[in-house]
Amino acid sequence: MNFEKLEADIFSLVTNLDETTFIYDLLRVYGLPKASITRLKKGSYNLSKTSGEILWKKNIFFKKEIDKDLHGLIYELRSDSSILRHTPRFIVVTNFKTLLALDTKTDDTLDIPIIDLVKHCDFFLPWAGMEKAQVQSENPADIKAAERMGRLYDVILEDNPTEYENDRHALNIFLSRLLFCFFAEDTGIFEDGQFINAVASHTSEDGSDLQDYLQKLFKVLSVSDRKGYPHFLAAFPYVNGGLFAGEYLVPKLSVKSRRIIIECGALNWKDINPDIFGSMIQAVVHSDQRGGLGMHYTSVSNVMKVIEPLFLNDLYDALEKAGTSKKKLESILDRLYNLRIFDPACGSGNFLIIAYKELCKLEIEIFKRLEEKQLLFRFEGNIRPSQFYGIELDDFAHETAKLSLWLAEHQMNLAFKDVFGEARPTLPLHDGGNIVCGNATRLDWEDVCPVDDNSETYVLGNPPYVGFKMQNASQKSDMAMVFDGIKNYKKLDYIACWFMLGARYIQNKSAKLSFVSTNSINQGEQVEILWPNLFDLKIEIFFTYLSFKWSNNAKNNAGVICVIIGLRKPTEGIKLIFDGAVKKQVKQINAYLIDGEQIFVKKRKTPISDFPKISDGSGALDGGNLVLNDQEKNNLIKKYPESKQLVRQLMGSSDFIKGNLKWCLWIEDVDLSLALSISDIKERIDKVRYCRQTGGTRGQNCINTPHRFAWINRPKKSQLIIPTVSSERRSYIPISYIDIDIVVSNSASVVHDPEPYLFAILSSRIHMNWVRVVAGRLKTDYRYTSALCYNTFPFPAITEKQRGILEDHAFKVLDERELYTEKTMAELYDPDKMPDGLRQAHHEMDLAVEKCYRARPFNSDDERLEYLFSLYQKMTDSE
Repeated sequence: MNFEKLEADIFSLVTNLDETTFIYDLLRVYGLPKASITRLKKGSYNLSKTSGEILWKKNIFFKKEIDKDLHGLIYELRSDSSILRHTPRFIVVTNFKTLLALDTKTDDTLDIPIIDLVKHCDFFLPWAGMEKAQVQSENPADIKAAERMGRLYDVILEDNPTEYENDRHALNIFLSRLLFCFFAEDTGIFEDGQFINAVASHTSEDGSDLQDYLQKLFKVLSVSDRKGYPHFLAAFPYVNGGLFAGEYLVPKLSVKSRRIIIECGALNWKDINPDIFGSMIQAVVHSDQRGGLGMHYTSVSNVMKVIEPLFLNDLYDALEKAGTSKKKLESILDRLYNLRIFDPACGSGNFLIIAYKELCKLEIEIFKRLEEKQLLFRFEGNIRPSQFYGIELDDFAHETAKLSLWLAEHQMNLAFKDVFGEARPTLPLHDGGNIVCGNATRLDWEDVCPVDDNSETYVLGNPPYVGFKMQNASQKSDMAMVFDGIKNYKKLDYIACWFMLGARYIQNKSAKLSFVSTNSINQGEQVEILWPNLFDLKIEIFFTYLSFKWSNNAKNNAGVICVIIGLRKPTEGIKLIFDGAVKKQVKQINAYLIDGEQIFVKKRKTPISDFPKISDGSGALDGGNLVLNDQEKNNLIKKYPESKQLVRQLMGSSDFIKGNLKWCLWIEDVDLSLALSISDIKERIDKVRYCRQTGGTRGQNCINTPHRFAWINRPKKSQLIIPTVSSERRSYIPISYIDIDIVVSNSASVVHDPEPYLFAILSSRIHMNWVRVVAGRLKTDYRYTSALCYNTFPFPAITEKQRGILEDHAFKVLDERELYTEKTMAELYDPDKMPDGLRQAHHEMDLAVEKCYRARPFNSDDERLEYLFSLYQKMTDSE
């Protein structure tokens, strides 16, 4: 299936709409057999004899409807046995302004203006034999509930514009209460189906009286005295507990929102995964708000990576040692009841909910052991939501977190009942956790979750990331407050606030911390800015998960490269590094998340080793007017043959790696008269002058030479180009000698007139090890900078003989490349496609480079890094 063609065909279909052929054309673009569509059109395949209807067995029921309400119609059709017995995959109804569709296999629905069909062309992919990707959650809960709640939110907002914060808060409360009702009728809090049956039978189909009905119902749920209320309302149990306390206006509801409410209620909410609430927030909160708050909602398996090494594994180790000892088991219970779990960026509560459930499971296991020894006579869980604390900036997520803890408590009550036959009652609701709505960078964490010597406190979560260039004014202000007195803090990611505040919070206390973070705070210049200040607070890293993709079950799955870092006050306890499925116990974890001493690599202006100076390439500062693409260059020379001597190849990082051709006007002062005599070039020079007039101080400095690059770095004999950005997949950063007539742009680094042995060193595995640790990142790619990668790289003094050996290997690598001149650097250094000869030449060169450090070969990259850091320390100390 060619998706570009599919989108183009559907776009043509809906913009040149022909009502008489629409459905046949739609089937045709998905590749259904033309002969079959022809027979359908003639009637031999159409099982419906009603005008305006098409029923094709196993494929589609289609109805054109101008007069009836489409939502009501498709609701009727979805249960029409005369249609369903022919198992059509899709039911589609339209008035050719709106299109509604139901996927009878997945129960997915489509409700769109027909002109927007191109945006949803994946909906009908099963016709082409391709099942739509289904998001799979780890538990049986139906993740589609999140998307339906998102659709409901959008519909309600259309009918109820929220201009004021109070209006938005009331809407958030409404949706939280609605979620509770869906959950309650599937889990025994209400009678089975009590809420949705009441909505369906006691409100009109147009939704006109649903607002009033829900307003009354929510009032009833908050009072225990039901006198004066009709039976169909009084029959609901007393809930209270804060969720239904306080009167908030229910929004106006329409036929569409009523229909979605009923559809949501029809789902099974019994075994709901707590992760669905995070997904709901992702689906519901506006995209601009979602991005601004840095929200990332998390799957259960990823949350477990945080809580297991933080506290859960330790508790299970204690359980294993306790066996069936009553004293030891009761000691663990005492620990459980004095735990405090605190998430200072809790979102919708995923971490708190999963931690709560895991602790309850542990409690149940302890009770089972006590029961087996007949040492326990009352089975009632004593872990309370009030042991869980959180801070959340977004009001909707804050309300959802409180609701989530209520629902999690009920789920665990049911789990207790399944095992022991009894449990404490869920109603009326108790405290839904100590969740505060506010800015975690401005609140005193001790006020939210006090730490005392009689409790174990664990701080955890997934704080907002937000790179330093992406921070808004409010976030920059937060950074200034948290890092007051700390130099260069403005280059830190926003998440650094949580690490600094967290380290201060656990300092000298019986508390530990574990946060998910982008790996950027353990790379590049952020390391020397942040981590010395953290370690000054007398804390240590006691476990880490190395870089991996952090994903979730959200509607728009957030997949970013993250690490997990655990902090505590220094102890003799074990320290662990998790790298995928491998767990390694180490002596010390440094700020770069490797086993080694706490050494901080600092930016340098000159090389620490005996290397020639490295610089950026030449910078145009021209507004693009001195740069030409291949076609522009050819047109210019064809029109003005004399201009050929004024054009040179221009090469940046991407051009070098991907083999792109780019050109520039390179006009020496002696050629200026010629350049100005060519009108097209003169026009470009004039535009450069204007650009530099408005280009700040740097532009003003070169305003009198608009024919030339603003700064020029050119070689005398040779030049070695080093791309500043390279894929993390590559085993080596591809670098190369290039012709001295090629102009290297400032998007790449360049070493002028280097000896060939330097090529061998910079192309080596051990240099790549250094870059992986100290370089910054652009997304997941390495960002090679002179100040952190080249100038800091420790390399020992070597003899002329060793230089000769390295040069021989350098030429062997270059010779192997020459065998594949048709391939780009990207192709040559793709780890899956790298030619065997080139791979072997690099391997032999690696060994030669490493022999310059020591005679004995290195056994691992960890050993290489340990040696490099030690050498770096010696070389900087000697300075």
